[in-house]
Amino acid sequence: MKHVRHFTPSLFLSLVHVCLVQANYAPYFFDNGARSTNGNMALLSLSEDTPIGTHVYTLNGTDPEGDPVTYGLAYEAGSRRYFSVDKNLGNVTLIEELDREKEDEIEVIVSISDGLSTVSEKVRILVMDANDESPEFINTPYIAQVPENTPSGSSIFKIEAVDKDTGSGGSITYFLQNIHANKFTIDRHSGVLRIKTGVTLDYEKSRTHFVIVVAKDGGGKLRGDNKVFSATTTVTVNVEDVQDTPPMFIGTPYYGYVYEDTLAGSEVLTVVALDGDRGKPNSIHYCIVNGSEGSFEISNTTGAISVTKSPNQLKKEVYELKVQASEVSQEGDVSVHAFAMVTIRVVDLNNHPPTFYGENGPQNRFELTMYEHPPEGEILRGLKITVNDSDQGANAKFNLRLVGPGGIFRVVPQTVLNEAQVTIIVENSAAIDYEKFKVLTFKLLAIEVNTPEKFSSTADVVIRLLDTNDNVPKFSSDYYIARIPENSPGGSNVVAVTATDPDSGLWGEVKYSIYGTGADLFLIHPSTGIIYTQPWAVLDAEVNSKYNFYVKAEDTDGKYSLAEVFITVLDVNDHSPEFNENIQEKTMIIGSPVKIEAVDQDAEEPNNIVDYSIMQADPANVFDIDQSTGEIKLKSYIRSLDIIHNITKNKDCIWSVVVQAKDRGSPSFSTTAVLKIDITEETLHKGPMAAFLMQTKDNPMKALGVLAGVMGIMVLITIMISTAMFWRNKRSNKIMPVRRIIKKRQTPQPRTVRMEWLKFKRPSSAAEKFVVEDDDAKSLHNENSNNNIQVAPVPPTAPLPPPPPALAPRGDAPGWRVPTVSGSLTPKFINKQLKKRGHGSAHNALVSELKMKFEKRNAAVGEPHI
Repeated sequence: MKHVRHFTPSLFLSLVHVCLVQANYAPYFFDNGARSTNGNMALLSLSEDTPIGTHVYTLNGTDPEGDPVTYGLAYEAGSRRYFSVDKNLGNVTLIEELDREKEDEIEVIVSISDGLSTVSEKVRILVMDANDESPEFINTPYIAQVPENTPSGSSIFKIEAVDKDTGSGGSITYFLQNIHANKFTIDRHSGVLRIKTGVTLDYEKSRTHFVIVVAKDGGGKLRGDNKVFSATTTVTVNVEDVQDTPPMFIGTPYYGYVYEDTLAGSEVLTVVALDGDRGKPNSIHYCIVNGSEGSFEISNTTGAISVTKSPNQLKKEVYELKVQASEVSQEGDVSVHAFAMVTIRVVDLNNHPPTFYGENGPQNRFELTMYEHPPEGEILRGLKITVNDSDQGANAKFNLRLVGPGGIFRVVPQTVLNEAQVTIIVENSAAIDYEKFKVLTFKLLAIEVNTPEKFSSTADVVIRLLDTNDNVPKFSSDYYIARIPENSPGGSNVVAVTATDPDSGLWGEVKYSIYGTGADLFLIHPSTGIIYTQPWAVLDAEVNSKYNFYVKAEDTDGKYSLAEVFITVLDVNDHSPEFNENIQEKTMIIGSPVKIEAVDQDAEEPNNIVDYSIMQADPANVFDIDQSTGEIKLKSYIRSLDIIHNITKNKDCIWSVVVQAKDRGSPSFSTTAVLKIDITEETLHKGPMAAFLMQTKDNPMKALGVLAGVMGIMVLITIMISTAMFWRNKRSNKIMPVRRIIKKRQTPQPRTVRMEWLKFKRPSSAAEKFVVEDDDAKSLHNENSNNNIQVAPVPPTAPLPPPPPALAPRGDAPGWRVPTVSGSLTPKFINKQLKKRGHGSAHNALVSELKMKFEKRNAAVGEPHI
C-alpha cells in the first residue's frame, strides 16, 4: 500500500490525457448516395452550363459527441478552384465556369472538423456535357478538281466536321444550301459530295462551281433550352477541261473582195477557228475542201486565204469556198473537224463617188419656195435632182438619205444603183409651219453601201416657206380676273387682255370685242384690249358685285378665240348703319337685356360690321351695351326696382338712352338714335305665356292677332265635329254601343255652373283691369278625393259656338302679375276641368242629347236596360 501512495504527478496526468483522447470521436460525413444533394459530394455530377454562383451542393456531416462541425474544400496544387464552401452551413457554390471539353472530372478534397479532429476525403465530381459547341469543319479550305466528263452520281469530295459535344449534340448531319439550283448533292451522314443523278459538268459553260455545305449537330439542352448549332463552309469545284468539243470558226460569215488592181498572191482574208476545249486546246489545221477552182489557196496553220491569179484571169464574179478546220493532238492525230463557207467577190475598182446633177449639170445646192402646210404625200416638183455613180456593179450601189429636221420630208428612192431621179415627198404637213421655220434646210446625202471606201457626196436643199392664215388668235390666259372699287368714275380702266396671232401681215392683226349679259357696263378698246367702264356706268357693290362676260379676239379672216373675264366690284364704305323702326321704345325686365339692331347696307366686311355704344344716358352709368350684339342691360349691381328708385327720382322708370351704331369701314360712318327704355320687374313664373305677353307688350296688335287666330281655329273645329255627327245620325237612327255597354243609372240632378268670361269692371287699380271670375267654382267639392274637380255637364238643347279661350295657366300654377307703367293683367285661377268644358262644350252637348234619345227608344220598345 505504501508503494501505491507514492505515484508521481506526471504519471497521473498522462493517464488522464489518455482517457480524454480515447473519449473524443472524429466527425464524419453522411453518405446519402450518388443522386443526393447533401453529404460528402461523392459521385456529384454537374452540367457544364451551370451558371456561376449556383448553389450546387450542401456538405453534411456530424460529430458523435454532438460538437459543432465546420466544413472545408481544398484542391491539389496547380488545380483550378471551381467551388467555395460556407464553413458553417456547408453550402457549396460554383465560382468558376465549367467546360466539359477541357476538363470532364474535378477532384476536390472535402473536410469536416469538430475543432479537435479533422476528417478529409478526396471526391471526384463529374462534369456533364451540354450542347455548347458548334460543329467545326476540318482540313479547310475545300477545293475539288473534277473532270468535266465525270459520270453523274459520282463521288467527288468528302467534307468532314467535328463537334466536341457528346450524345446528340455531338452528332453531325450535312446538307447543301440552294439544293434545287445546285448540280451536286451530299450524303447527310458521311459528308460525301456527289454529282446529282442526271447532271453533267461542262467546262465550256461553267468552269467553277461554289457549293455551300452546312453541318448541323443533333441539338441538346443548354441552360434549360434546346439548342441546335450549325456551321457552313464553301467547297470550290473546279471543272477540268476534256477534249470533247469540235473546233469553232470565229467571225463568220466570211466575205472577201478581189479588186481589179489586186496582184496575184495577195492575201484576200483570214479565217480563224479555235478548239472548243479551252482548257487544253489542240492546234488547228486549215484546208480548202472545194470551190476555189485553182484560183485561191489557204495557209494550213494561219488560215490566210490568198488569190493565186490576177483579177483579169478570174472567170467568175463570185467564188464560194468551203474551208475545213481540224484539231491536231500533241501526238499528231487529227480528230474532229468544223466547216465554214467563204464568199469572195471580184469587183471593179471603186474610184467614182456619187454625184448630184441639176438641169444644167453637176449641182450641190437646190432651192424651192412654197406655201406652208402643203398636203401630206405631195411631191416637191420644183426640185429637179438627179444622182449618178459611174462605177460598175457593187461600187455603183449607194443609199440616199435626207439629213435635217426629222419626219418632215422623205426621199425616194432610198437605194440607187448607178443612177436615179431624186423625189422629195411631204410626210408631216403640220411641221411645215411658217411661224416655226421660215426656211427649212436639209442635206441630201448619197453614200455607197458595199464599198470599203464608202464614198459619199452631199447637196444642200433649201426650202423657203410662204405664210398663210393658219393660226387663230390666242389669249394669254383662258380667263382674266379683275377688281375695281365701286366708287370708280366712268371710263376707268379695269383690265387689259392680250391675244396674239403668229400669222404675218394683216392676218396677224387682232381686233377685240366683248359680249355677254355682264358686259353692259363695260367697253373694250378694239386694238389694245383694255377693258374700261362705260362713261355713264355707276358701280355699286351692294347691287351687284360680280360681273362676267366674254372677250373675243378676231383676225381679218374672222378666225377668233374667246376668253372669260371675271370682274369683282370692291366694296367701299358708302353706307351708314341704320336702326330698325321699333327702336324708339323698349321694355326691359330687370335681369334680361333688350337688343337693338342696326343694319349697314355695305356689301363686304369690315364695312358692314356694326359696333354699338352708348353715347349718353340719363342717368349715366346705369346701362351697359354689348359692342357686337347690341344687347343693352343694366349694371350688375341693379337687381330690383328699389335700387333704381334710389338712383333717380323718376318713378315711372322710363329712361332715355342715346345709342350709336358705327361701322368699321375707312372712313367710318355712324348713326345715333334715342331709345326710351321702360324698366319693369318680373314677378311671374317664367313660361311660354309669360314670355309671349312680355314680347307683345310693346306690340298689342300682335297679341290681338294671335287671339283672333286661336278663336277662329276653335270655331272651325266645332263646326266640323257638329257636321260629322249630324250626318252620322241622319244615316242611322239607332245608335249602337261601340266599345262598352252603357248601364242605366239614376241621373243626378245637374249642378248649375255659372261662369262669366272676361267680365270687365271698373278697376280699382291697374292690376285688376282684366279679371276672369268663376263664383260657383269655389263651392264645388271633390267627390273622388283626387286633385281634379269633376263637374257633371249640363246638356244644352242645341250646339253652341265655344266661348273665347281662357288665358289660364296650369292647374297647379299660382296667380301671376306683370307690373307695367300703364297697368297690369291678372287672370285668376281657372280649373282645368272647366277649361276642358269650355273648349269641348258643343261636342259634350251633342253626345248627351244622343244618349237621352237612345234611352227613351229602348224604354218605348220594352227592351231591358243593360
